[in-house]
Amino acid sequence: MTAKEKAIELVKKMYVNIGLNSKSSTIQCRHEAKQCALIAVDEIIQTHINRSGFITNYWNEVKTEIEKL
Repeated sequence: MTAKEKAIELVKKMYVNIGLNSKSSTIQCRHEAKQCALIAVDEIIQTHINRSGFITNYWNEVKTEIEKL
């Protein structure tokens, strides 16, 4: 899965959960979903910081793609 595909997948998963439990606008829910996805990716990066550079680079790319959405 490419970094862009993973970014889209994560934001969609967060959006579904936020949207079901929120009375906020669609734009606000989307923003919140992106923020949640970024937090999740940051946690993954921190967990893998001492491991292979590939994992960290991949997740950094995912983070960049989330920010572009």
